[in-house]
Amino acid sequence: MSEIAAKAAFDHIRYAQLWEDADVLVSAIGQRPGGRLVSICSAGDNALAMLLCDPAEVIAADLSPAQLACLKLRLAAFPVLTHTELTELLGAAPSQRRGGLLDRVLAECDAETAAFWAALRPEVIAHGAGGVGKFERYFRLFHRRLLPFVHSRRTVAAVFQPRSQEERAPFLHDRWNNLRWRWLLKAFFSRRAMGALGRDPAFFDHVEGSVSDHVSRRIEHAFVANDPVANPYLRYVLTGTHGPVLPLAWRPEHHATIAERVGRVRLHLGPLEQAATEGVDGWNLSDIFEYMSPEGFRAAYGSILAASNPGARLVYWNMMAPRAMPPEYAPRARPRLDIAAPLAARDQAFFYSAFHVDEVLP
Repeated sequence: MSEIAAKAAFDHIRYAQLWEDADVLVSAIGQRPGGRLVSICSAGDNALAMLLCDPAEVIAADLSPAQLACLKLRLAAFPVLTHTELTELLGAAPSQRRGGLLDRVLAECDAETAAFWAALRPEVIAHGAGGVGKFERYFRLFHRRLLPFVHSRRTVAAVFQPRSQEERAPFLHDRWNNLRWRWLLKAFFSRRAMGALGRDPAFFDHVEGSVSDHVSRRIEHAFVANDPVANPYLRYVLTGTHGPVLPLAWRPEHHATIAERVGRVRLHLGPLEQAATEGVDGWNLSDIFEYMSPEGFRAAYGSILAASNPGARLVYWNMMAPRAMPPEYAPRARPRLDIAAPLAARDQAFFYSAFHVDEVLP
């Protein structure tokens, strides 16, 4: 089993929506008509986004039955709900009918999945199915209870007013980055606070440096290098809503395609590197290598390479633990910096410090 399986708890929803940018993921993998793709499941949104690459199969793997239940709900919801209904159920739009929408979807689910979500019905009605995870509750505490002590609603709203890049830097440094904001970053995004309220503490075992210092550096990327107006992840952190730009799989222009292709998704309960033993054309590895020791990372990377077709791409993020292709695998794969660098520059999921795309050689 993966190293992290013995250290972290997997009996609850940690992420009720995805926190990696599917736009850069799908661009990195490229079109794969008739191919086989493997994805970390998490909440399932990026596995669904990978259907836009037109594969014959997407295998979504996770150690957590609760995370697989998130994808099972989506697989049932896409074919039976309109796009407007789906965004209401997930929490991307306000709704007075989430209970009824949930009932319609659960009628299409297996009994175990239906029972799992029925137990969460009050939370789904209040926050949407995309707002019931530990990580989402962490950010809800942040923007509802703590951020108002630092910035007014007017200042928070001003983050999402259109500005040129030259105008965004003074806004960040002169208006946003005050002493109270720096105190809040240090306290709320500390390793202890994030481990207790957001991520599992075991996810930080191989992290280097201060988590709050890392987040502080990445704020520059979110506020200045990229346009906050187009960033659904930053807006959700600061306001609890995505605003006009939704994550890729939730956008109206992709609803029909994903709904038509949900039958191509297969679920795997267990380590991702055991989800497929051959014939894989692309991997969404999220940031799982950060949870592994260097030795465990090299072993998992080798297993993934062994299951890959020539030309397959391994796509993964680093937040604070540096993980890149082990040099011993240079005869079998190569980093595609020409693909990764421009995508990293526009990655809206600002927590991550590095984005990797490795390609399997013929």
